[in-house]
Amino acid sequence: MTDPVLATYGLTKRFGAVTACDGVNLDLRAGEIHAVIGPNGAGKTTLIQQICGTLSPDAGRIEFLGHDVTATGAQARARAGLARTFQISALAMDDTVLQNATLGALGARGGAFGMLRKALDDNNLRSVAMAALDRVGLADLATMRTAELSHGQRRQLEVAVALALAPRAFVMDEPMAGMGAEGSHRMTAFLDGLRAEAPILLVEHDMDAVFALADRLSVLVYGKIIATGTRDEIRADRAVRKAYLGEDA
Repeated sequence: MTDPVLATYGLTKRFGAVTACDGVNLDLRAGEIHAVIGPNGAGKTTLIQQICGTLSPDAGRIEFLGHDVTATGAQARARAGLARTFQISALAMDDTVLQNATLGALGARGGAFGMLRKALDDNNLRSVAMAALDRVGLADLATMRTAELSHGQRRQLEVAVALALAPRAFVMDEPMAGMGAEGSHRMTAFLDGLRAEAPILLVEHDMDAVFALADRLSVLVYGKIIATGTRDEIRADRAVRKAYLGEDA
């Protein structure tokens, strides 16, 4: 088996008496979608924040592309190819769709985000940004102010920003959140084809999407991984059914 693209070893984070992440071992392999599921308050956001570098663990180790990045900041991880989408939109609402996508391309190059206006005059960066927008179906809206997009279109734009980073792996935090059935179906189909480009660590509450997409699933409950396996293995796991999926899963 080849080395994982992304992995955590004994990852632990405490907030006072609460252990939000309790010795988590998790890995993401090339070409796969690995979903992390669990009830609200299970520690999924805390886990993602540590993986992406916005929160420092109290113990454990994070490796990306074979390198220990535990002490590396979020921007350095992004420049190395770890692309994140957020549960709550982190887009610049007053900027245009193209400006937001260009931020991703600029981040991949390693430029400071304060250089955005200059970056917009860079034909190479604009080309990268426009290609990412075209892939998610937003190229025709490039000059639109981001605040004028629908919720689903903003989700698409977040993926475009991540694509513009030239990612080696995606970390996606509830990309279907707030979408209707049609939007969720389109996003599911898009992500299904994306895994060949870069593997995806997916946190998602839409179980139809999760079971349609995930090659493997890990179930997080009270900060601990209680099971990891294929879709059939997770569906059949008695502890998972009791803790999260329910007996009718």
